[in-house]
Amino acid sequence: MQRVQVYSRKGCHLCEAAIATLRDLQKELDFVIEEIEIDENVLLQAKYGDLVPVIHINDVHHDFYRLDPERFRKALS
Repeated sequence: MQRVQVYSRKGCHLCEAAIATLRDLQKELDFVIEEIEIDENVLLQAKYGDLVPVIHINDVHHDFYRLDPERFRKALS
């Protein structure tokens, strides 16, 4: 099964929107979502900062800021 990692921050409305979109996409595609909050991790804060949400598919960078459902579908297939 494919894994989708979402690097996010508390109170991030773009992060919440991306996760909601991913949950909708789970209804048609087979993957699990791993939410990773960067607020308590200095290394992740330095790496991603304000770029969140950062989306990885199976540990490979896919997107940041906004999730494009069509692009995501193509990447998963």
